[in-house]
Amino acid sequence: MDPVVVPNFLPQVLPRLAHTWLTLGRVLQTCLARARRLRRAETWEGNMDAAGQIVSVGTFRVLKLPLGFIRVLEWLFAIFAFATCGGYSGQLRVSVDCVNKTDSNLSIGINFAYPFRLHQVSFYAPLCEAKRQERLFLTGDYSSSAEFFVTIAVFAFLYSLLATVVYIFFQNKYRENNRGPLVDFVVTVVFSFLWLVSSSAWAKGLSDVKVATDPDEVLLLMSACKVQANKCGSVHGPIWSGLNTSVVFGFLNFVLWAGNIWFVFKETGWHKSGQRYPTGSSEKQTSTLNQKPYIRGSVEQSGSFGGQGSLGQQSSYDQADSYTGGPTSFNNQM
Repeated sequence: MDPVVVPNFLPQVLPRLAHTWLTLGRVLQTCLARARRLRRAETWEGNMDAAGQIVSVGTFRVLKLPLGFIRVLEWLFAIFAFATCGGYSGQLRVSVDCVNKTDSNLSIGINFAYPFRLHQVSFYAPLCEAKRQERLFLTGDYSSSAEFFVTIAVFAFLYSLLATVVYIFFQNKYRENNRGPLVDFVVTVVFSFLWLVSSSAWAKGLSDVKVATDPDEVLLLMSACKVQANKCGSVHGPIWSGLNTSVVFGFLNFVLWAGNIWFVFKETGWHKSGQRYPTGSSEKQTSTLNQKPYIRGSVEQSGSFGGQGSLGQQSSYDQADSYTGGPTSFNNQM
């Protein structure tokens, strides 16, 4: 067999083809990377356009007005109200120093939390007799006022959020047929009343909780503390700053909702219809007042003409008297 003859140009062409192939691969990779970047940019721009359309559709100017701004404050203050009350947990510690030191317990921890069903909170205290202990319960159930307060706060939070969304994105539907402002007005009045009632009830319930969890009151429940030889005392009491803040936020919510009644009322047809009639009566009064000088002037003019007529008649009568008086005087002379 004849040996295979390799052309002389192949050693020179093959490296060039390989280099060209690598260059084409790099170009394709660059194009693909640019295409991916363009797609990401387009999706980003599409998302921004969608967000821009949402913002353009919504009328965020209402948040600058008292109606929308107070709604946002109501939303925030409602969160603070139910968070400070519903998320509370407290602890108090007392100590019982028995005559027999082995029976003593110098750190008795009592934990309680929302919804403050204290009659279900139990703890163990020493009897100071042969290392025996007794199980005790706190007194009182204050869950009704606390749960009522938190419920009103949660519903107020939801309604404020819903009203804010309606103000921003559904302003035309809100003002259509005057139904939206009327419903908003009634709900605002109801919530302001409920905030007052719930805050007052929770303030009273909190004062009762403070009394029931007072370490001195808890020590009176222990049998060992009724013996004068044993020494009982309080290590520390509960921290009430969170619950006190919840009561403050409750009354602040009442102030916000009660103050917002006027701004919601201004959006209703009752305010607009009541505003039309006084303006019409005032316009009538102003028109009658403006017409009075002309009427007076016409009366004066008519009076002056009448006066001239009377004066003219009087002069004619005087002249007639003078004419008639002449002959009578002449006849007397005759």
